[in-house]
Amino acid sequence: MKSLLLIPALMAIAAHAAPVTYDIDPTHTFPSFEADHMGLSYWRGKLNRNAGTIVYDKATGAGTVEVKMDLASIDFGLDAMNAWAVGKDFFNVEKHPQATFKGRFDGIKAGMPSQVVGELTLNGVTQPITLTVHQLKCMPHPMNKRDFCGADASGSFQRDAFGLSAGKDWGFKMAVNLRIQVEAVARE
Repeated sequence: MKSLLLIPALMAIAAHAAPVTYDIDPTHTFPSFEADHMGLSYWRGKLNRNAGTIVYDKATGAGTVEVKMDLASIDFGLDAMNAWAVGKDFFNVEKHPQATFKGRFDGIKAGMPSQVVGELTLNGVTQPITLTVHQLKCMPHPMNKRDFCGADASGSFQRDAFGLSAGKDWGFKMAVNLRIQVEAVARE
């Protein structure tokens, strides 16, 4: 009889622990980056148009992330630099219009992931990259009453590993710091 009473409780726990799919909110998601400018300073920029999904199980911390970044939306805060970056000498968005990060949550402690292990595809090249999760929080959205989550993660990569070596001969460092700040709303 006791075991029969446990069945509804276990079913409730199992239902609560199911992974949820979240759609990335493009108005609150802006991957940003910083890269060396001849050792003099760092150029910082962001990508203004993004899409993707997050699948997250709040009970276990397991899940996956996919962020698609529209390279034509690059924004250095300088129109001439934006135009150069999308041209044939760098991103060549006519040939490779999008960068994609795909990964899975890892380093889970007390149901919270500490990193996202994945791959970045840029300029037609895919390389491994691990992002450190600095913050992750889920809560009911105050306006649409659906669950939504936000996170901040960062990592770095060598841009010449993706065939993007402009400036290397002039002493530009190839390291790029990437930071992905993301908000996503649960699908209905």
